[in-house]
Amino acid sequence: MLLSPRIRAALLAVASASLLAASLPAPAAVPLGIGDPLFPHLGNPGYDVTSYDIALTYRGDHRKPLDAITKIDARATDRLDRINLDFARGTVHSVDVNGAPAGHESVGEDLVLTPKTPIGPGGAMRVTVRHTSDPAAGSDGGWIRTADGLAMANQADAAHRVFPCNDHPADKAHFTFRITAPKHLTAVANGLATTRHHGERTTTWTYRTRHPMATELAQVSIGRSAVVRRTGPGGLPLRDVVPAKDRASLERWLEKTPEQVAWMERKVGRYPFETYGMLLADAKTGFALETQTLSLFEKSLFTRPEYPEWYVESIMIHELAHQWFGDSVSPRRWSDLWLNEGHASWYEALYAEERDGPSLQARMRHAYQKSDEWRARGGPPAAPKQPEPGHKISLFRAVVYDGSALVLYALRQEIGQSAFDRLQRRWVRTYADQSASTADFVRMAGRVAGRDLGDFFQEWLYAPTTPPMPGHPDWKTSAVSTASSASPASSGV
Repeated sequence: MLLSPRIRAALLAVASASLLAASLPAPAAVPLGIGDPLFPHLGNPGYDVTSYDIALTYRGDHRKPLDAITKIDARATDRLDRINLDFARGTVHSVDVNGAPAGHESVGEDLVLTPKTPIGPGGAMRVTVRHTSDPAAGSDGGWIRTADGLAMANQADAAHRVFPCNDHPADKAHFTFRITAPKHLTAVANGLATTRHHGERTTTWTYRTRHPMATELAQVSIGRSAVVRRTGPGGLPLRDVVPAKDRASLERWLEKTPEQVAWMERKVGRYPFETYGMLLADAKTGFALETQTLSLFEKSLFTRPEYPEWYVESIMIHELAHQWFGDSVSPRRWSDLWLNEGHASWYEALYAEERDGPSLQARMRHAYQKSDEWRARGGPPAAPKQPEPGHKISLFRAVVYDGSALVLYALRQEIGQSAFDRLQRRWVRTYADQSASTADFVRMAGRVAGRDLGDFFQEWLYAPTTPPMPGHPDWKTSAVSTASSASPASSGV
């Protein structure tokens, strides 16, 4: 068939354009983010992770990298010619996307993949990364070295220093962990144990979560540990993980957990996960951490004689309360952190009051006195300032602890005890297993109270100075000091 000159010219133009496009270099890979103002390059656009399957091989030396395979199942929300993952500490050996080898390069704190075939919108993808996971010492989180092994502390943005991921709490997913370690060690992780395979010299432990989890809440511990089991309210399986040599001396603290779970359930409703327990690590971290279903604590919290019993118990409650506030209901953005820490500090204070600690009102009055100073140093509760360069955990300032519990106290004063209690229960029930925002909380509070609370929250959450406390016109703030302001010692992160 003879083509007309017009058609031949059109085909020639298309062919020339295709050849020109093929000859041009592909755009350079760049680190991406989902636009979180506090962590601009955290998280990645274009896909939603449904599950992680993370295999770790630990050879008994906590100074050396672990061998790892991370499998990520996700669904594309946009066309993906490249796939960005957060990953910043480890050597990548190979990457497959949907079973085919993919190109990869590290750019900033991103691992940028080039699949053989682009992923279309709505397309499923399985990414498999063979890599190392490096417990190199550092102050930026990830693996922490214990006296006899390793544990994780990934808040706020350190999970990607352990495994490739979409490292933002807005993208929650189910997790499976497969941990191979020398036979004399015990490995634990979030969720419930499913299988254990014994080799000649090693044991492989498998754990799965029944609920989606933010990457910052992942926990794996490997060491000479005892796993102490008991039953909580409603048959809830409880397991605590402690250094084996300290098992007997720590029992008096471990046995408190069933009653503490029951106390929280009376306040806000049924515990939201499949199991709970404490991981007491023989390490110096400077904080406790609400890793999902297995909260991390320094062992020394329970052995130092200068700490009164009410104080230690209130810290236990703080991390337990996070299982509802922060774990089951996760922040949509990191500026929503006040919802996590404000609620955990609130229940910590209530519990301390019942256990011979300071009264809630006394603690809140002190927080009110300090509130202007905390806001000046860290920003208002829902508009925190950037963390200090090179010290991301500095985001956890006093204003997000008692400074945010103070917002809840003011809200209770404003809407009354009954409406406040209904709000707490409705919040954790409505947004269970999801990420939620400050705007979601403001809307729900207004619906529960039966009136618009926009102006109230605007002042309490975003104003540079602290509004008058409802019901306490005599409360005054102190003059803003130039001294440094640290997070309250009574709080975990």
